[in-house]
Amino acid sequence: MDFEEAAEKILAKSKVKPTIGLILGSGLGYLTGQFEDAISVDYGEIESFPRSTVEGHRGRFVVGRLSGEAVIAMDGRFHFYEGHAIQDVVKPIYIFKEMGIERLIVTNAAGGINRSFIPGDIVAITDVINFSFNNPLIGPNKEEYGVRFPDMSSVIDREWLKKVERISKSADIDMKQGTYIFVTGPSYETPAEIKAYESFGADMVGMSTVPELIAASHCKIKALAFSCITNMASGILDKKLDHHEVVETAQKVRSKFSKIVTIALNAFKEEKL
Repeated sequence: MDFEEAAEKILAKSKVKPTIGLILGSGLGYLTGQFEDAISVDYGEIESFPRSTVEGHRGRFVVGRLSGEAVIAMDGRFHFYEGHAIQDVVKPIYIFKEMGIERLIVTNAAGGINRSFIPGDIVAITDVINFSFNNPLIGPNKEEYGVRFPDMSSVIDREWLKKVERISKSADIDMKQGTYIFVTGPSYETPAEIKAYESFGADMVGMSTVPELIAASHCKIKALAFSCITNMASGILDKKLDHHEVVETAQKVRSKFSKIVTIALNAFKEEKL
């Protein structure tokens, strides 16, 4: 697809030119309701663009202002398990790049592996493990966006995260940190798999986020990512896992998650002063 054409189509409807992109996970689309001067573009309006099919993902871009910052949100992301090619999952990142997006904030609902976590915790991702055995950069490299072999040691922008951590502490907001492992899904993990991931150093597990972070690193968009711990992973508690519970828990921590995203935007504004 033509990423430049898609970017122009969205900007033509927008009242602002966004500098930050947001990708909203399961049950987290409510953030777009806080946008000022908001416009929306359904995914169906963009030629050759995938569709989101999962509960809690509406399937549209929303552009507006949040905490005074011009942003674009992906209200409904794509998952590899929906049958999309892994390259299709990251198409929004390259559209963001064509729009002039400088920063990316990715959110997700995740299962807690770290036993100090509880459902409702917000965790800043400090590093990732790609356990999908897939990579969105497989295939011909788009040289106009980045190099063939991009460095992944800074998939999360550490300086930006430090500012978020400082502001969160001063506001007395509890934000944990941890390593996120990406698996394909859609089946939840077995207890044996969770034991293996724990031995790898993973603190939480999910079915998204890492492809987008890889693409952002490729095209040099600085990124942060946050997980909402919506359930404890299989085998941690003697309890069956259910997607409805995931969405419900994400909705219960709306206020806290909104504050963290606002803090990330304010930390970005600090850098521009």
